[in-house]
Formats: sequence, structure tokens, C-alpha cells
Amino acid sequence: MTTLESNIEQIDKSLTPTIASIFARYSCRKYMDKPIPEDILATIIECGRVAPCGGNNQSTKFYVISNRNVLDKLIRLTEQEFAAMELTEDLYKSLKNTIRLSKKGGYDFTYKAPVIIVLTNKKGYDNAMADSVCANMSMMLAATSLNIGSCYLNQLHWLDNSKALREFLNIADDETICCSLCLGYPAQERLRAREITGNSVELIG
Repeated sequence: MTTLESNIEQIDKSLTPTIASIFARYSCRKYMDKPIPEDILATIIECGRVAPCGGNNQSTKFYVISNRNVLDKLIRLTEQEFAAMELTEDLYKSLKNTIRLSKKGGYDFTYKAPVIIVLTNKKGYDNAMADSVCANMSMMLAATSLNIGSCYLNQLHWLDNSKALREFLNIADDETICCSLCLGYPAQERLRAREITGNSVELIG
């Protein structure tokens, strides 16, 4: 075992508030029926806006949805779009599960969270996904530090070519849906820490 490997195993997860938030973050899939105060939500969004981006491009766009009626319509629309898709074995497993649950009915990709943020970027911009994911991660860490739960969502990215979804969210033709996340107060405590068995570290030289 190298010194680096030993240090990784013995890392102090509470060394700083930032490091504590990184290790405390988890994918929350159950939320309270409780709104996030506007000042807290604004802080989380601003943390996404200051995230790194290629060449200081600043072309990530944040679509924030907190109206319950709009969220319910979005949930129904995404279920309809996925239910119309063909279910084949070569699909990514999470996409297959989403299609399967949508065809069954009653599928809610938001986990009943009170806020959804959709991140888009410019089509043809090579750093579109990277910039958006950096912003998404910054918001999730900020949320954790403020005791707000979050979960990274792929579903709307998978529906990037859906005319119905793009019209519903009023997404411009030159934008691509990169990722999204849900936010809200957790309805239950984290059950257990995620065991890291992959994401290997290789020392070069």
C-alpha cells in the first residue's frame, strides 16, 4: 500500500465544512411536502452559476420549477413520453427502468420534490455537458450544506429531442437539455453511507 492509498483510507471526512458536505451528500428520493425558502433556493442556484465553465463561457441556463401545478404537468408529460418509447434490451439500465415504470403508470421521476432545476446549454458547444454537470454538482453540495436534499436526474436529458417537453419548458431550439436535479427537505434520514467499491485510483510515475 502506498502512502497515498493509506491517506485515502484514513481521510478525515469532517476536516472542513466543504469536505463534510461532499461526504454527506447522497441521492435523496423521498421529500417532505415543504417549500424551500426563496433565499435558500437563490443561494443554491447562485452556487451553480459560479461553477467552473470552459473558457468562462457562462452559457448554462437554469430552468427553475417550484409551482406544484407545473411540476405535476411535467411529471405526467414525461411519463407519457417515456411510455411511448420502445423497450429494448440494449438500452442503459436506468433508462429501461424509466420506460418500464412509465408504461406501468404512476411514474414520478421527481420523487415528489418541491423544486426541479433543469440545466441546458448551447448545442454544438463541446463543453455543454461538462459545464452543466459542474453547475449541477455545485448546487447539490450547496444544498447538502444547507440541509436540503437533492438528487441528480437524467430523465429530461433523455428527452432532449421531445418536442412536447421542449415546448412545455419553452426551451430554445439552440439549447440542449444536459441534466437536472430535484431539491427539497428530506423526508427521512440517510439510511447508510454509500460503499465505494469502484472509482479506482492509479498512480502514474
